[in-house]
Amino acid sequence: MHAHRRTHHARTHPYPRLRHPVPLVGGATALVAALLATGCGSAPDATTGAADDSAFSTVRFELGPRGGIQVSGASRDAVAPAGAHPASAGRAHAFDRPDGRLLVVLRHWSGPGAERASRGRVPRLPPLDEAAVETAFLVDTANWVRADLDGHPLQWLRRDTIRIDATNIAAGDTARLTLSAPHRGRDGQPTPPAGNRSCEGLDDWATRDAVLPAVEAGAPVADVLARLRKQCLDVQYASLPGGARPGTVERVLVPLAGRPDVLVAVPTVGGTELPGRTAGSTVLVDPRRPATMVVAR
Repeated sequence: MHAHRRTHHARTHPYPRLRHPVPLVGGATALVAALLATGCGSAPDATTGAADDSAFSTVRFELGPRGGIQVSGASRDAVAPAGAHPASAGRAHAFDRPDGRLLVVLRHWSGPGAERASRGRVPRLPPLDEAAVETAFLVDTANWVRADLDGHPLQWLRRDTIRIDATNIAAGDTARLTLSAPHRGRDGQPTPPAGNRSCEGLDDWATRDAVLPAVEAGAPVADVLARLRKQCLDVQYASLPGGARPGTVERVLVPLAGRPDVLVAVPTVGGTELPGRTAGSTVLVDPRRPATMVVAR
């Protein structure tokens, strides 16, 4: 979920569910069309719980080191392709998200970039010499779902957007995003997260100041996400092996406006710090380049 929600323009009609599985998505060099027929129906009540299990249960997106995306799970017929675009200079594409749908955006490699990335993790997200690809899907969850990355819970989502960066997957590795609905015996969906009025009406195309949040390795995902939201930062997730306890935040990478070669890490990595670029410092950010929350595997 981003901290600062982009303005998404709803279509004239809502999207119905697909009745066929979504096949393997290969190297996304061509645009994936999101062409669906019209449908009708009212939005379900946000308080509906386990009764919706039959409508949506689970769906999984698996990304390998060579750029392919596999969609699987009991509810894969609720997934519709929503396009693919290059993430040049790390800038996120503003995909449309119709009302009532969850937008899943997966950043990955295609073609030669996938081949090189599979030989070992690169030190930057993303590297400068290649444009990664963002492939998007619309998911008809009908209600709240919990998002897990590589088996670790991230957050609850409903009518929102979640971004996953899988450009740092090593050879033989796989990143897995799983969306699962509440089931009987499990805690139900939470109340909607509090909004931030100071973020309303901000220009998504204009650089702006942000204060680097204090982040400690091992902090809960929800706590760090709240701090990033407070700074109106768009957020994407990535998971890597690290020293923090699995499922907690390893670090946050904040890209600087006008400096595609610089990502400020909070906390710092390897004990190196940039002057004036520590927690509490004010930096100039480009809202089109999401901050990356790295979750330890």
